Amino acid sequence: MSGLVAERKGSALRKFMIMAMVLAMTLAVAIPALAQVSQEGEQETESGDVDQSFEVTSEGDNSSQCANVQGAAQTGNSQNQLDLVQDDSEADDFEFDEVGSSIDESPTNTATCDQQVNQAASASA
Repeated sequence: MSGLVAERKGSALRKFMIMAMVLAMTLAVAIPALAQVSQEGEQETESGDVDQSFEVTSEGDNSSQCANVQGAAQTGNSQNQLDLVQDDSEADDFEFDEVGSSIDESPTNTATCDQQVNQAASASA
């Protein structure tokens, strides 16, 4: 009878050891996969106020003026931040094409100024 109990204990111990080895191998494979690689990017910008003033004056009896005033301003900030985490690769594995950032301002303002002097009206006065 004691031989049967010893055999069952040995069988249970063998099962426990197998389960422990399976668990150890599972953890050895799963822990690197669970490791989280993170990167936080922060890019702050500031923008100022635009204060433009234009003054057009005309003086004199025979003055003629064609004022085509246009104010254009840009206070935005061009931002270009790439968050990239390199894991299990080499530095030359990544190519950055067309990742630039720009702010273009191309205002247009056209005016046609037909300035004439009415001499007939001036002569009769």
